[in-house]
Amino acid sequence: MQSDPKKLVDKNKNLTHSELMKVISHVQREQDNWILHTLVIEGCDVPFKFKRKGNYKSLKGARVNMTYYPQQETVAGMSFEMMKVVRIKRG
Repeated sequence: MQSDPKKLVDKNKNLTHSELMKVISHVQREQDNWILHTLVIEGCDVPFKFKRKGNYKSLKGARVNMTYYPQQETVAGMSFEMMKVVRIKRG
């Protein structure tokens, strides 16, 4: 079942939906029993992250539609902004 991004954004005002964002970099690495995906998007200064059970074909160079929200992540005692992706689809 596909989730409707408009319905998601209407339910939660912290969410943002963007379409046809160009992926500059896509890194996948294991974390516990999940695969952590980190995307760098053209024109954005913060990484976009999401977890899935498996690897994806590389999204580097692809256009994607994403629904996400800002989140803080602490690494070595320092706080960094990142975007937590709740929905992603190739554009």
